[in-house]
Amino acid sequence: MALEHAILVSLLEQPGSGYELARRFERSIGRFWTATHQQIYRVLKRMEAEGWVTAVDVEQDGRPDKREFSVSAPGRDVLTGWLHEPVQPEAVRHDLAVKVRGAAFDDAAGRAALIGEVERYRAGHEELLARYLAGEKRDFPDPGASTTGERLQHVVLRGGIAYERMLLDWLTEVLIELRKES
Repeated sequence: MALEHAILVSLLEQPGSGYELARRFERSIGRFWTATHQQIYRVLKRMEAEGWVTAVDVEQDGRPDKREFSVSAPGRDVLTGWLHEPVQPEAVRHDLAVKVRGAAFDDAAGRAALIGEVERYRAGHEELLARYLAGEKRDFPDPGASTTGERLQHVVLRGGIAYERMLLDWLTEVLIELRKES
């Protein structure tokens, strides 16, 4: 997937400025597709030049004006074309998995260092799961009253929650195995 597609989806959900898009990436889309502020602004500029998005200047009281972007008809066509393309299987690259396998060839001190790394990695994913769950509670308090768009956003978030839970279970198993005496 290209960053352009993630931006088009986000702008169709709600038009916004580059800054607002960057915040959305940090808060929700970033769970599945990350981009820096600079990348978002650079891609928005290119998308505007290609006619995929349009921008209007919006006055703000007490703050500088902002440029609010929305998806144009050609941008919608680009996204629709991409949505109809077959999904390609993703190659899974996971450095930690290779390090865990490699631990069989390391000494006790190396395995102890890896345990520390797995614990750090696990703590980060516990924090991420907590943020997902808080976001779910905040953004989807009554799933039965949702629109189609909200239901689809929620099902993607639930996929992220399920992934994080699976990863935490696996990391617990990794720690158990690393801590066993050889």
